[in-house]
Amino acid sequence: MPETNAVPPGARPAPPKPGPPPGARPGPPPAGRPGPPGAGTPASPAPAPPAAQPSPVPAATDDPGRWGRADDDGTIHLITPDGERTVGSYQAGPPQEGLEHYAKRFDALVTEAEVLAARIAGGGDAKASLTAAQTLRDGLAEAAVLGDVAALRTRLDELVERAEQGVTAARAERDRARTDAAARKEELAVEAEKLAEESTQWKQAGDRFKAILDEWRRIKGVDRKIDEALWKRYSKAREAFNRRRGSHFADLDRQRVVARTRKEELAAEAEALAESDEWSSTAARYRDMMADWKAAGRAHREADDALWTRFRGAQDRFFARRNEHFAARDAEFAANADAKKALLAEAERIDLSDPDAARAALREVQERWEDIGKVPRDEIRSLEGRLRGIEEKVADAADAQWRRTDPEAQARVEQFRVRVEQLQAQAEKAEAAGDRRRAEQSRAQAAQWQEWLEAAEQALDGR
Repeated sequence: MPETNAVPPGARPAPPKPGPPPGARPGPPPAGRPGPPGAGTPASPAPAPPAAQPSPVPAATDDPGRWGRADDDGTIHLITPDGERTVGSYQAGPPQEGLEHYAKRFDALVTEAEVLAARIAGGGDAKASLTAAQTLRDGLAEAAVLGDVAALRTRLDELVERAEQGVTAARAERDRARTDAAARKEELAVEAEKLAEESTQWKQAGDRFKAILDEWRRIKGVDRKIDEALWKRYSKAREAFNRRRGSHFADLDRQRVVARTRKEELAAEAEALAESDEWSSTAARYRDMMADWKAAGRAHREADDALWTRFRGAQDRFFARRNEHFAARDAEFAANADAKKALLAEAERIDLSDPDAARAALREVQERWEDIGKVPRDEIRSLEGRLRGIEEKVADAADAQWRRTDPEAQARVEQFRVRVEQLQAQAEKAEAAGDRRRAEQSRAQAAQWQEWLEAAEQALDGR
């Protein structure tokens, strides 16, 4: 029979060490082994348990005599529905203290079970929680405690079941993560295959292949056999893309050779036509050759630039000769320009003081202007601009005369002038009466009306 605090005969027993108070929650045990009840630091608050909760295991310390009895010699017996079981001996004090001692040990087991429940509910290591719950439950048959062992066993059975569910869920989560990782690599492989078959955006697609490879290397946990098969697909797609891209640029080089040959032909033809005297047909042919040049595509840049210099130079020489050919006609246009300049000088001297007479003089100038004829192209804008300026001045003079004779505008000016004089008079009157504040207000209002008067006068004068 196990004994607790056994003492030699005749010696005074020492008082028992206090156990954990009823209802106390011990902290987590040291890593690697379960700790004694009440050991460690306070546990972090656990998440709220599910809504449906089992009936709590009653605290044995509330009524130790309900769960056991003590013999006169200190032997402690646990009372169960199946009978009594001796759990130990207590020699350190009265039998009642022995009952309390073993009841405290039971309450410590209950607390340990509730700590496990909190860990399971909080999503802790399900496998470790399962092992701890099974160990605690398996030790109940020999545990030296007093309390409702059957209720605690039921509680531990429930915790074992929940922990097993957690283990199953964790295993399912690992399987899901592995499946997701494989699925993502499958998506990347499919994307790579699509790029290899369809994309012609060579720079963007090449950059995307590099990004796929970077993401591929970050994805872990895929079954090795599956991973190797998917990698072969990605690698094969990348190689196919590289071959297709290389073929594209090889074709592009061949096209540039063809473009160079065609542009050499056009440059030679342009140089041959540079001395032609068939002005209209040759100019049309140069336009067609320009379209052919654009349709030929680009050669390598250095050759393309050199051929363009030849083609453009020949074209410029032809059109320079054509311009010289039409110089005689341009001389006529120059004479017309001189005549229009003289007419403009005459028109700029039109007296604007009599708007009606000015309009009549302008009409005569406009008729003579049309009779003179065309002028050189580079002088059209300046000459027409001068004529429009004269026309605007005559129109402005007519508008100014109308505004000066507008009764409503004159009445408005006179109304503003009267209001200014009234406000100035009010200011002087207030100043004489010693009312400086009112005088300042009247002067400020007079200044505002003065501004409006000046604006109205300017509008009347056409300024």
